[in-house]
Amino acid sequence: MNLQLKVSLTAIIFSMFTVSAFAQNKSTGADRWISTKGYWVVESNIHTPLHHVVRCYTNEDVLIYTETLDGVKLNTNKRNIKMKLKKVLESSIVAWLQNKKPEANKDYVKALLK
Repeated sequence: MNLQLKVSLTAIIFSMFTVSAFAQNKSTGADRWISTKGYWVVESNIHTPLHHVVRCYTNEDVLIYTETLDGVKLNTNKRNIKMKLKKVLESSIVAWLQNKKPEANKDYVKALLK
């Protein structure tokens, strides 16, 4: 009985690892708000929910744009906000490629949020 219990537990543990490994390999495809040109970061604080700093970077981790938002509640869990931030990122990359200098507070995000 003891040997049969060990074999059963081993089989169950092995099957659990196999099932979880297969579950991790499924991909839903690339999310539409992820840009191939760079990435954006939103810095916020729970004590000041209406103050955010949006920073855009290239894939080489070069800062290309910074904007400070005051008086705006920015929910980055929403898909439409992520898509708007992707547009800001791509437009700031185009501007950065022309001058090679990081920009700040050009109101790209404010214009898209209105």
